[in-house]
Amino acid sequence: MLKKGALCTATAISLLAAGGVSAETLTIAIVNNGHMINMQKVAEAYTAKTGVELKWVSLEEGVLREQVTSDTATGGGQYDIINIGMQEAPIWGAAGWIEPLNFSAGYDVDDILPAMRNGLSHDGQLYAAPFYGDSSMVMYRKDLTDAAGVSIADNDSWTNVKAAAAAIHDPDNGVYGACLRGKPGWGDNMAFITTVVNSFGGAWFDAEGRPQLDSAEWNAAINFYVDLLGTYGPPGSEGNSFNEILALYNEGKCGMWIDATIAASFLEVDGVAYAQSPNAGNPVGANWLWAWAMAIPAGSPNAEAAASFIEWATSKDYVNAVGNHPEFGWGSVPTGQRASTYAIPEFQAAAGFAAAELAAIDSAAPEATDLKPYVGVQFAAIPEFPEVGSAVAQEMAAALSGAKSVEEALAASQKAADAIMKEAGYYD
Repeated sequence: MLKKGALCTATAISLLAAGGVSAETLTIAIVNNGHMINMQKVAEAYTAKTGVELKWVSLEEGVLREQVTSDTATGGGQYDIINIGMQEAPIWGAAGWIEPLNFSAGYDVDDILPAMRNGLSHDGQLYAAPFYGDSSMVMYRKDLTDAAGVSIADNDSWTNVKAAAAAIHDPDNGVYGACLRGKPGWGDNMAFITTVVNSFGGAWFDAEGRPQLDSAEWNAAINFYVDLLGTYGPPGSEGNSFNEILALYNEGKCGMWIDATIAASFLEVDGVAYAQSPNAGNPVGANWLWAWAMAIPAGSPNAEAAASFIEWATSKDYVNAVGNHPEFGWGSVPTGQRASTYAIPEFQAAAGFAAAELAAIDSAAPEATDLKPYVGVQFAAIPEFPEVGSAVAQEMAAALSGAKSVEEALAASQKAADAIMKEAGYYD
């Protein structure tokens, strides 16, 4: 199995649950998506109850990753709480960059979906608590597919998905057949692209850590992606990630979107239907697994107060607070986090996507396999992956824009990835 990097054990500290927290200010770095933005409003009640002031630093996904990684790795101390995900949490926890989390019995850690709990832990110790979790799925306009006489099935073939995109593509009337991520970043365009590669039978690395970007599977997958999005996607797709596509979808400009299941919470267009992610013959890894989670940088002077806030913000009480909030309601609660959420009748009534989302999360396959000899679906759980993924992301955006051919972009990707992995000592 692919492994590398000397990781030390974090020094455990006692993180006390809410209650008796002295008045202070917590600086929280969050990704600028809908659930995190909503939290700022919901958390006003937390400040009123505890006296703890909350300073929010809301950043675009790629910028957040860069700033949080730099500050945490160097012990900069800029933040008391940070948004990180499954790629970082186990690695950073093992390296001692973030503090272990131990909550009160009332938190009910066993209610956290196993896929989320396992993905945010190292050696059984939780290092980040999931604010929400997701997989990926197809979200499509059933009115458009019905009118065109096409359908999209669960785990459909990419050939059929492309045919459906062609049938509903109507750019003269402002509707594009497929809206997909193109903005460069290891967690942006590469999140979606990696699931396509997986479904085509490709992988990032072999068991020795040698990049496989010059394989036939990568070539087939990227040619398919560039053709699908270049032909049936909106202009300028190389600049679109989650928030940009969400806006396009809600403007009625996307016939189909394959992305994070959490997006369904924010879709405002009528007649949306859902299907499990397509594949090209290899369903393992066709849908990703992710959580935006909260962690505490090591050595934070406000660790006790930070842990108390995280316990509240990722609790059953928080879910109920959003569900009963006058501005939000049950269709806007953070999902993919707790099993109990999916049993709430009000949530079931408001969230038509709930069953499809839970099925996607349950079917995600992050474990290492012979074909994919590393943990992770849309990423590889090794310290070097963000650097490799970011380099390849730029090349894929160049291929999508037409600045490079697919073959040129893959050759440059292989060269860059090979240099990074050699430098890290995986092979000579």
